[in-house]
Amino acid sequence: MRVIFFFVMILGTGWWLMTGCQSAAGKDPGEGSKPSVASKLPMMIPDTLLIPKDKFGEEVRYGRQLLLNTAYYIGPNGVAGHYLGNKMNCTNCHQDAGTKPYSFNLLSSHDNYPQYRAREGKILTLAERVNNCIMHPHNGRPLPLDSREMVAILSYLKWINGFVPKGSNFEGKQNLAVGLPAAAASPERGEKIFMENCASCHGKDGGGQWNAEKTGYVYPPLWGLQAYQPGSSMHRIIKMARWVKANMPYNKVALGKPFLTDEQALDVAAFINNDLIHRRPQPKSFEYPEAMLKPIDYDRGPFTDSFSVAQHKYGPYQPIIQYRKAKGMPVDF
Repeated sequence: MRVIFFFVMILGTGWWLMTGCQSAAGKDPGEGSKPSVASKLPMMIPDTLLIPKDKFGEEVRYGRQLLLNTAYYIGPNGVAGHYLGNKMNCTNCHQDAGTKPYSFNLLSSHDNYPQYRAREGKILTLAERVNNCIMHPHNGRPLPLDSREMVAILSYLKWINGFVPKGSNFEGKQNLAVGLPAAAASPERGEKIFMENCASCHGKDGGGQWNAEKTGYVYPPLWGLQAYQPGSSMHRIIKMARWVKANMPYNKVALGKPFLTDEQALDVAAFINNDLIHRRPQPKSFEYPEAMLKPIDYDRGPFTDSFSVAQHKYGPYQPIIQYRKAKGMPVDF
């Protein structure tokens, strides 16, 4: 028999709730086994009621609203400035304002920066990384680093970071992994999956659905001139499939319990990101100044291997992985 245990730890400006299982004898079910799971903490769920009621708390609340309603505040018709090139919101990808597990979770982002980013070929501060999202998925121009909006976003990210122990690995920190099949992802199979499971919300044309005021999207566009650029994380097949597996279709998944198979998630990502049939805003330049550091599913050359653009985009990926490992090259996806 197992019982559930809960305990709360005070940590900096916030707290985090830890849940787990324990046997009646008091031993952890994983005790004595390999530490791969035991070393990972359970999911961390912030409690916004604990945002401080002071000047810092005001900025934290504003920062959270900026992630939830980005287009309203800083979109093309934003009340606080015009920085985005579309009306998507940060929470379209970083769900629940970056706090949902397996959804480009942002809880530890404040601890993780500055860090080296291969896409830009340099060390980025957290503010620069925020602007990277504004310029790529949102097709916009950077927020001034000293603007109230940038300071508020950074304040919010600092506050939610207080819910996790420094340097910790917790469930949902990364998107769900997907197995890579021997065959390439299929846009044709993906189209069928999309029409059966996704079109009712995102539209058969992938254009999404507006909110009542048309200040943002209830369901964001997946392609078209109002969607994200090529080169964005969501434009990479494996990267998107990991997110899709964990979060879509939203009414058929549960937290950590996917509806789509790994192959289906890859196929639907392949359909959505098929540039032969779907238009997108075009970036001014494609990045990764060091070709060797490009992820295996990045679809813009040059590459430091002999695999085609199509194989880098759709797979099969295992031959690329094997080649890179044999050559001592980085393998990122």
